[in-house]
Amino acid sequence: MKILIAGATGLIGKELVRQCEEEGISVHYLTTNKEKLNVFNHGQGFYWNPHREEMDTAAFQGVTAVINLAGAPVSKRWTKKRKEHILGSRLMTSRLIYETLASSDHQVTQYLSASGISIYPSSYEKLYTEKDSSVSSSFLGQVVVAWEKEADAFQELGIKVAKVRTGIVLDKNEGALPKLVGPIKKGFGAALGNGKQWQSWIHVTDMAAIYLFLLKNGLSGVYNGVSPSPSTQLKMTQLIASQLKKPLWMPKVPSFMLKLMLGKMSSLVLESQLVSSEKLEKAGYPFLYVNLEKALEDLL
Repeated sequence: MKILIAGATGLIGKELVRQCEEEGISVHYLTTNKEKLNVFNHGQGFYWNPHREEMDTAAFQGVTAVINLAGAPVSKRWTKKRKEHILGSRLMTSRLIYETLASSDHQVTQYLSASGISIYPSSYEKLYTEKDSSVSSSFLGQVVVAWEKEADAFQELGIKVAKVRTGIVLDKNEGALPKLVGPIKKGFGAALGNGKQWQSWIHVTDMAAIYLFLLKNGLSGVYNGVSPSPSTQLKMTQLIASQLKKPLWMPKVPSFMLKLMLGKMSSLVLESQLVSSEKLEKAGYPFLYVNLEKALEDLL
């Protein structure tokens, strides 16, 4: 099997390439940086530039599935220009892959796209499944709606489409966890907001493995990429502090202060999404990290 990955040098992508090597799956990957064409020992890089609609079509040679993880990080302050980049980076990459496949002979039968649980409205009580039709009116909610629409278009080419609504991905070196760990290590850790907001997390190893599970089983549709055991923000903070053997003595950081510091980006830490992984479990995916304690023990 040979697959093409867009976004292979990102947090999830790097772990996915590693797992592909273990599984004996050949990897082609797309990069906008020519210096990263040979960054992996396992995998062949190909240049693309979605802004200029440039694509090395050799990337699709022998490929039967595409996994698209490409998209600008959302963890930088949301200026108008940044918001345009967050949305555009997701839509342009999807469209360029689509247009390339639509205008060429290929062997691609599966398209797997990253998505986000931000599509679900913030709630302290509602447990969201993939069947829920309610959509958040937030900026990220609307980004996910547009993102998934682009993914669905691949069905017009007779390609199976799977969309993975990703939760908070926990990784030792990148993403949300180091940002939470930093202040706690220095003795200034505190819960954010009221601490009651649900944070549906997933270990990076499971996140990458879910893509391979969907790929190998030929599954399509929407799947929530979250662990079976969501945590409140307060509980996550406490467990990190416990793992690091650091006290939590500071008061919670008030919501208004986070909004002053982060602007609308504060929704990343203040919104609450309690998300179900039941569909993945029923499909037979065996989670490696079910409990947050075990995930943090491994990462920290």
